[in-house]
Parts: sequence; structure tokens; C-alpha cells
Amino acid sequence: MPEVTRVVLAEDGVLLREGLVGVLSRFGFAVVAAVGDGDALLEAVAEHRPDLVITDIRMPPDHTDEGLRAAVTLRREQPGLAVVVLSQYVQEEYASALLDTGDGLRVGYLLKDRVVDVEDFVAALRTVLGGGTVVDPEVVRRLLRRPRDPLAALSAREREVLGLLAEGHSNSAIAARLFVTEAAVGKHVGNILAKLDLPPAEDTNRRVLAVLAFLRS
Repeated sequence: MPEVTRVVLAEDGVLLREGLVGVLSRFGFAVVAAVGDGDALLEAVAEHRPDLVITDIRMPPDHTDEGLRAAVTLRREQPGLAVVVLSQYVQEEYASALLDTGDGLRVGYLLKDRVVDVEDFVAALRTVLGGGTVVDPEVVRRLLRRPRDPLAALSAREREVLGLLAEGHSNSAIAARLFVTEAAVGKHVGNILAKLDLPPAEDTNRRVLAVLAFLRS
């Protein structure tokens, strides 16, 4: 880690942005750019090539996920870039999207309301810069409570059959592809529907629901 860490900061709230600039400067970080939207963030990173990016998730113009999308774009282009995202709320899908970039290292997801201890905040930044991953404990708890993969209970053969169903093949076509009997395919399909715990319905509808589960996974 260099003696002076170069930081690009993106936060649309002027008071918070200025406050973060002051905190970072006090702890030896050099804020080379402080911007207020996702497009400006991308431009600032291209211009300054920082060691660390700190960004809010929701910024102009839509105040949805502009900052996150910019962060994910940056990580895909520069997998080794240290990025810390700040969020007002727990958004498990946002945390997952960020952690899926690069190798999942040198990233952080922190809740704004919990960044109240300046030294802890700076320690989290240094952890990310050192190659670690920092995720707010509340986000971790939410992620652990997420529903398990609905396909986890399927055998390898059942996953194969479900994949062929998703491609639109009939039972007879699947049987021909896998060199098994149509009755065997029917049994696999029945097992798939049972393991996915699909509600009783007309068989065609249950097959569609199974395919949707496959696609979502």
C-alpha cells in the first residue's frame, strides 16, 4: 500500500461528501476527486487512477443504483481496484452484485448509519486496501437468511434433465438425447417437481415453474 492512498469519492450529499473528505484527509488519505454522480465517478477514476474508490449507491439522476453500477463497471474493468460502497439501507442484491466482481477481494459494503466510529471506518478502508473484504454485519445476517438455492437438492442427472426442459425439449426428445427410456425421464421430471416443492397444478404449468427456477439459479 502506498504511503499516501489516492481516493476518488462519490457522494451526492454535499455535507456528507465534505465531511468524508475531511475525515479521509485527517487520516492520511489524498482525496484526488470528490464527485456527486455515477458518470462523474467513472470519469474521475479514468483521469486520476486512484488506489481506492468510495461511493454511495444512490446518486443522480435517478437515485436508484447509479453508484453501484459504476462500482461494478470499475471492478470489471479493473478487478484489483479497491472499492467501498456506502448504502443507506440493507440491500442484499447490491452486496451480492459487488462481491461477484473480480475475485471478491478488495471490496467493502458498509451501511452509512453504522459508520459512526471514524477509526473503525478507516480500519475497514485499510482492510480493503490490503486485499480484504469488509461487509457490514447486518448485511451478512441478511445474506445468510436468504433462501437456499432451490436446485441444490437435485442430482446431477436431474439438473441435466431440467436444463433440457429449459431448452424446450419434450420427454421423448430428452430420452433420445440421454439414451434412456422415456419412463426414466418421466421419473426424473417427477422427482424434480417434488424436490422443487412446486404447488399442485396442471402438469405443464409445473414444468414451466421448474424451468423458471432453473433460469433464476
